Amino acid sequence: MKKTLLLFLFICASATVFSQNPTEKKVKPPIDYYKIISASRDTTFVDTTLSIKKKYKFNYLRRDNFELLQFSNVGQTYNSLAYSFDRLNLMPLFVAQSHHFNYKEIEDVNYFNVPTPLTELYFKTAYEQGQQLDAFFTINTSPQFNFSIGYKGVRSLGKYQHILTSTGNFLFTSNYHTKNQRYKVRFHVAAQDIMNEENGGLTDNSLALFINNDPEFSDRGRLDVKFENADNKLEGLRFYGDHTYELISQRDSLSHTVLTLGNILSYEEKSFKYGQDAPFAGFGSSYETADLFTGTYLEDFNAKGYVDFDNSVLGKITAWAGYTDFNYGYNSVLILDEERIPNRIKGNLIEAGAAYEKEYRGFKLSGKGAINVAGDFDGNYIQGAASYDLNEDYNAKASLTIHSVAPNFNFLLYQSDYKNYNWKTELNNVKTQELKFEINTKKFGNASVSYTGIDDYAYFGIKANDSTPSPLQASERVDYLKIKAEKEFKFGKFGLDNTVMYQQVLSGETVFNVPQIITRNSLYYEDNWFKRALFMQTGVTFKYFTQYNMNAYDPVLAEFYVQNDQELGGFPLVDIFFNAKIRQTRIFFVYENFTSLFGGKNEYFAAPGQPYRDNVLRFGLVWNFFL
Repeated sequence: MKKTLLLFLFICASATVFSQNPTEKKVKPPIDYYKIISASRDTTFVDTTLSIKKKYKFNYLRRDNFELLQFSNVGQTYNSLAYSFDRLNLMPLFVAQSHHFNYKEIEDVNYFNVPTPLTELYFKTAYEQGQQLDAFFTINTSPQFNFSIGYKGVRSLGKYQHILTSTGNFLFTSNYHTKNQRYKVRFHVAAQDIMNEENGGLTDNSLALFINNDPEFSDRGRLDVKFENADNKLEGLRFYGDHTYELISQRDSLSHTVLTLGNILSYEEKSFKYGQDAPFAGFGSSYETADLFTGTYLEDFNAKGYVDFDNSVLGKITAWAGYTDFNYGYNSVLILDEERIPNRIKGNLIEAGAAYEKEYRGFKLSGKGAINVAGDFDGNYIQGAASYDLNEDYNAKASLTIHSVAPNFNFLLYQSDYKNYNWKTELNNVKTQELKFEINTKKFGNASVSYTGIDDYAYFGIKANDSTPSPLQASERVDYLKIKAEKEFKFGKFGLDNTVMYQQVLSGETVFNVPQIITRNSLYYEDNWFKRALFMQTGVTFKYFTQYNMNAYDPVLAEFYVQNDQELGGFPLVDIFFNAKIRQTRIFFVYENFTSLFGGKNEYFAAPGQPYRDNVLRFGLVWNFFL
């Protein structure tokens, strides 16, 4: 955490150094002047209010994790209770996707424009000798140029043996535009590392002690785990730049015509390393008897040129062409008696795509599509959407997405010191079709329905007579229905916030497992205290999901795999919370998993062999400084 403390000192010093006029007291600009610009150029502003939605986002990921189930320690992975298929990639993704929940991708990076320096500090207690801090600072040195710097650090020992987590996400962003707004450029650097000690879960004897809630083992460090000599680490370094120039810029109060040329360049290096002092018999035989190590690497270079034509009558039309050069793999070739497993998948792709947007009398039409026209992987997608705003209170949207892409790299090629974890496969593209409807209303709440069909679904599973997961491809089609509804009720100073999801796997249920029902309900009371100097909110959150064949976790791959032998879930998760807001500071107290205090059988699991979190009191805050 030294880096975290250094960054904290830097931000505090910066807040003083960059005070824009220390000799003159100024009125703070309106909050909507502090702009946040997404990767897709949507603009919002800093929000310092306190609501029940903010409570849901006060966690390690800094976003609502309704569809996720966290492991016992902060910084560990999450099991997925539901699935979305929003990412439209044309190339396989990197390995260890279970460790990417906290990995900032290009589309996750925000840029800023602020009238005065802005700082945000997030702090929350962790488990046993640890803490988490997310520190951020941004400033406009002029109306045209902004930069930001941030570091998110977590270190937590955890309650169980050998599950230390240590993660760091450093992010620097900048953006600039000329005074006439015709030339714009933005840039970011992201350096990230996510390290987890791995223990393989509890042994069979310890599982029995945990389930029976033996009082002599309430200290979870006394429970035996399968091994205490392994760790894995995901690292990434990315440079990204995007600049545009308006070749034609004609605007007046009634119409506009703008022609923009743009260029994007990015380069990213990623690695995933698994190390273990001695082999574990549960993973099968190994090539080494000590100091097992596997390093998986990816170099990814992307260049894209695009043209935007935006006309008040015709709408906005975008066309682009892109080039990708990739180099994935390992440092050595593996030669076996029956086969030769290569060490690299390297090559390039050339893609072409187009997009369209048009708004007319409350209707918004949009569509985009892209295809790999040349290169080493086939891939394509097409997406169309239509939405209608009846007024400020009612909005409806429908979308259709068709996507075909190769399975992730670790399905295609993987090497390890464990003999069972070596393969080179020839799998078909995964073909996904999703139809989705959404309705958002202020009076009746929000609802969404999605139907997803997947052909040649790729997953990790255990073959007959095997004990470790392998890459598999479903022979039958997966059909997945997902219905979600959200509604908040207010009764004076009381509130009841509800989120309910129903899911059904219509076909392919042996390879695609989800709980049928997930619900989260928060009953709370809120009021202003001390002559409105403090706004408080206190209540209870109840979360529940039905039993199902929960996916198991494999530490060698850092991936989840399908198992159909053990049903888990069906337990209530109850948190008691007290939140408060004083000026720009939001304070959070939460007593997690309160119901585990009442004894009985302990059925709290985040994955087979992996217990969920015990009851614990946690504290934290989010603090904004406006200078």
